[in-house]
Amino acid sequence: MKMRKALLAAVIIAVILMVALISTREYYVAIALGVEVLLVFRREIWHLARYRRLPPFDERFQENVKKAARNSFVYMSVAIVFLTLAYAINVDYVVDYEPLQVLSWLLISSGLVYLLGYIFYDRAEPKLRPPEVGRFWTFLRILGIAFGSGITSIFLHNVIGRLGVAEEPVFFLIGVLLAPAAMGVGLVGSLVFFIKGLSRKQLPEIDQPDDERIQA
Repeated sequence: MKMRKALLAAVIIAVILMVALISTREYYVAIALGVEVLLVFRREIWHLARYRRLPPFDERFQENVKKAARNSFVYMSVAIVFLTLAYAINVDYVVDYEPLQVLSWLLISSGLVYLLGYIFYDRAEPKLRPPEVGRFWTFLRILGIAFGSGITSIFLHNVIGRLGVAEEPVFFLIGVLLAPAAMGVGLVGSLVFFIKGLSRKQLPEIDQPDDERIQA
């Protein structure tokens, strides 16, 4: 019941914000917020449209929602910090866009992070062996660290350049070559295990606990 009330309150707040944004002609942000609502609440909207009732909110569903929401919150918090720094030091290719337009992209991307996180916890992780889950998170950490390192290197390169110091090649190479290469490794590796979990019908019987094999 608490989960139902929380979801209903979140939808109502989102609708009020969308109306307020449309009334102030901030259409980009309003559309982005609507897309995020659809991404986050797609399961509930689908059940309401097809069965005219909300889906069951069991303990497993609530746990998956909490973990996916945590990942989305961490992503948005880190992104806001980097974007704030980018506007503070006038980083090229960022300040060219209006802050509200960047906020629109951030809302949509955070909704995608939530959606992918929920799909992983709900459909992929239960069908992966523990070592495979560990490798998935290892590749995902590589992706996150490489992304953060690349952005930080670009910031530092711009700061040093604006200070009038001699040409700085180290941070430039990290941000342009090394970080993207590491991001590619992390992205491909995590996608391999993500897709493996989605495509696998069930965890191989040899990896199931003894009590589950007895019940089967």
